[in-house]
Amino acid sequence: MATSQVETVSTAADRAKLVLAVLLVVAALAGFYFLGREGALVQWGSLVVGLVAACVVFLLSEAGHQLIALSRDSWREMGKVVWPTRKETMQMTVYVFALVVLMAFFLWFTDKTLEWVLYDLVLGWRK
Repeated sequence: MATSQVETVSTAADRAKLVLAVLLVVAALAGFYFLGREGALVQWGSLVVGLVAACVVFLLSEAGHQLIALSRDSWREMGKVVWPTRKETMQMTVYVFALVVLMAFFLWFTDKTLEWVLYDLVLGWRK
């Protein structure tokens, strides 16, 4: 049984919230650069206050509610993950290192064999 995704139509108020959030970010950045002569506290304060205000406005929009719902669902799914034990992790790490060493040896052997075949047998060049 297939489920279809239904996308909600954003309202004018929701679009206005998103535009306001973007304008707050731009204002925060502009304030940071234009208030450079007022001191670091005022400069950084304007940036932080503007960005926090933009985040609050964004989270109050429909897109913000969807992001919060996605975050909750993701956190719930992370709780369902069966993480490997320390022993399993160490074993898999050893397997990976062993495979890397084995592949390095294989590639070295293949390279040297092809070098011998091409340079010594086919071309007749002696080192």
